[in-house]
Amino acid sequence: MLFALILLTNQPASAIEDYPYNYDFDFETPTQNTPYQETKTPAPIEKEAKFIRNIEVYGTNVISSDYVYELLDIKAGDEYDVGAIQRNLKNIYATGFFTERMKAIPIENSDNTITLKIVVEENIPVTDFLIDGNSVISTEEILPFLLPLKGKPQNYAQINEIIEKIQNYYAEKGYILARISSLTDDPDGTLNIVIAEGEINKILISGNRKTKDYIIERNILSEPGMIYNENLIKADLVRLYTTQAFKDVNREIEPTKDNPDKYDITITVEEQRTAQVSVGGGLDSGTGIFGSIGISDNNFRGLNQRVGLNFMLGSGVILNDSSIEDHMNLQAELSFFEPYFLNSDTSLMSKLFYREFGSYQVPLAIEKRFGIQGTAAHVWKTNRYLTTTFTAGLEEVKVDEGNFAGIASLYKLHKIPISQRAKQLDGGFFLTLAPGLTYDTRDNTINTRNGVLANIKFEENFGFNGNTHGKLTGMVKQYTPVASKSVFSLTAKAGGNIHGEMPEVMAYRLGGPYTIRGYKMSGVGTGEAFVMGSAELNTPFLFLDRIKKVPFFDNIKLSFFVDAGKVFNPTISDVIYDRPMEAISAGVGLKLYIPGIGPLSVDYGFPLTRSGANGNKNGYFTFGVGDMMY
Repeated sequence: MLFALILLTNQPASAIEDYPYNYDFDFETPTQNTPYQETKTPAPIEKEAKFIRNIEVYGTNVISSDYVYELLDIKAGDEYDVGAIQRNLKNIYATGFFTERMKAIPIENSDNTITLKIVVEENIPVTDFLIDGNSVISTEEILPFLLPLKGKPQNYAQINEIIEKIQNYYAEKGYILARISSLTDDPDGTLNIVIAEGEINKILISGNRKTKDYIIERNILSEPGMIYNENLIKADLVRLYTTQAFKDVNREIEPTKDNPDKYDITITVEEQRTAQVSVGGGLDSGTGIFGSIGISDNNFRGLNQRVGLNFMLGSGVILNDSSIEDHMNLQAELSFFEPYFLNSDTSLMSKLFYREFGSYQVPLAIEKRFGIQGTAAHVWKTNRYLTTTFTAGLEEVKVDEGNFAGIASLYKLHKIPISQRAKQLDGGFFLTLAPGLTYDTRDNTINTRNGVLANIKFEENFGFNGNTHGKLTGMVKQYTPVASKSVFSLTAKAGGNIHGEMPEVMAYRLGGPYTIRGYKMSGVGTGEAFVMGSAELNTPFLFLDRIKKVPFFDNIKLSFFVDAGKVFNPTISDVIYDRPMEAISAGVGLKLYIPGIGPLSVDYGFPLTRSGANGNKNGYFTFGVGDMMY
């Protein structure tokens, strides 16, 4: 009854009987045929036209008869026309409130007019709803869609619309396979609705040759027996893609042969070459002109582990002031990354390293660091933007004299006892424990246009030679899109020594490409605490981004910036080099965004405040790799 649709043309005799229109067409019958030229066909006698005197509607109950009258495009005074009446009956039926058993009965009045009686039968009123099969969407969530039907005759048009709304509601929440599989009505007016939500039957893996099946499976959080959710599957695919083991990741959905309401999901991966040798070089304010060589495998043993061995040799700090000893920069690092440490939400990065360079903190000294470090990072299930980190490491920090004659003359000039030099050269062997918390809503980690990056870390350094100390450092950076391709960012950062005596080699510093641009490395000062902020606008460089045939130009940005900061509790170095301890600078720069590396920056900063005796009031160029303040 619910979805029957009657067509008022080509009906069988039994149906026509329900529409006794009493059609009365009388035409003259022609005479028996004779030769054509002698035969004359009489013209038909036209029947006198009849007019509708009034229209009466019968059979309405819940639906008002006025509602039916409003549907009619015929009215009293119109000529009685069978075609028009049949068209109006179709219009009434199309509302969905009435059964196919409706009649239009013409009654001839004594004055040769017609009284048209339209008899309708309402569908059974909807009295209640019985919903079955729903699990991920509650009955309480579905009922508001159905309640407008209650108390009204069943209406197939409205019910179809509501079915579509319910299915769209499922789809908006990611349940794109959910559908109304059955809808029936009981004699008492109850609508029985059965929902097939789209259960996952099994998940298959395809395309992998090197990567073990279980490595792929542990990145797929969707499981057989769950209701298929496109949002969760997309998150699974992104998780697989970010392992860097695959060129492409896709999914296919197939209904099972035994049960079309259950589905088999096939995850198809295309592996990429993960073992590689890299040779490179560049320019950086901290390492100078450098060359590097490395070997890495981003899918070590097919276990999605990353192993890397890298060597870097640099000429030493460039554009440095006289406080930094001219010394080759040597770095070597063996790293190992386990993406599945204890569980899928925790990863472990470990590294063994050696570094030797002219110290940024201790003037005219050579700094050597050798150590091992591991960092566990755990993403919160309750908030995917939050990551908890814990770093543990052992490190030997050695500070050697680089130019005793030079430092002795500076001590003498400022009347500082040379015995204080030994304190500057303090290093030691440290056990470091550092818990941290990161909040990251950036839309893109390489070329960010929107979001927030914030972190805070407490670092406790247990010195085996007695230099135990703890420090707290925090940062927040807000990205705001401007126009279609530009971005404005605000950064604030601060840190300070919490307890103990911090060796000068571990002091905070300001100046250089990653803090206050327009000043040399440590050119603003070094100390036990600092605060700083930065405002920057990155925008496409001139019209290069409009050259559509060269997408490379989309990754070149022009930047305008203002940096400001202050260092607290100055060191001996700040005194002997007349560092300002606080600074404001402004400037312009270029950024080249490279996937997997980040922005390469060339900036020119101009000091707006005192630059100090060893600074340059006209500013400096600085070169950096990676985004400022990370």
